[in-house]
Amino acid sequence: MMVTPPLRPSRQGGFTYLALLFSVALSGAALAAVGTWWSHERQREKEAELLDIGNQFRRAIANYYERSPGTVKRYPRKLEELVFDTRYLTIQRHLRRVYRDPVTGEAKWGIVTAPDGGIMGVHSLSEMKPIKTAGFGVHNADLADKSRYSEWRFVYYPEITKTK
Repeated sequence: MMVTPPLRPSRQGGFTYLALLFSVALSGAALAAVGTWWSHERQREKEAELLDIGNQFRRAIANYYERSPGTVKRYPRKLEELVFDTRYLTIQRHLRRVYRDPVTGEAKWGIVTAPDGGIMGVHSLSEMKPIKTAGFGVHNADLADKSRYSEWRFVYYPEITKTK
């Protein structure tokens, strides 16, 4: 009878296990980096959309104010008046609809109240910190260095004509 020596475990089995663990850890780190990048890109898209919608509100408020019938200019009392302006014989539309805030996802906006009690501007209700803090255009120059989206105010200030 022939006796076979006992089998010794292979030293390469541990190497394969370590290589597999390393590849799983590397894949996890790569996925985390992609997730962070995607999150920042999505926030940048929301910021750009907020700037666009905020400027549309500013222009609509300006149109409403400047096209006031009669000699007394006034701001809208509700945002819905920008969609359905009933001060004329036919309904005027300064906005297509009351847009949702892209940062919060809701159609609720903070209101900047005019001295006459109307709405002279809007702002987001989000307390998130913006990524963009500089490089704004002329109309949005006052948004620079703000620490929250709720501080991004889109306000229409009528030009005051000076008489000499």
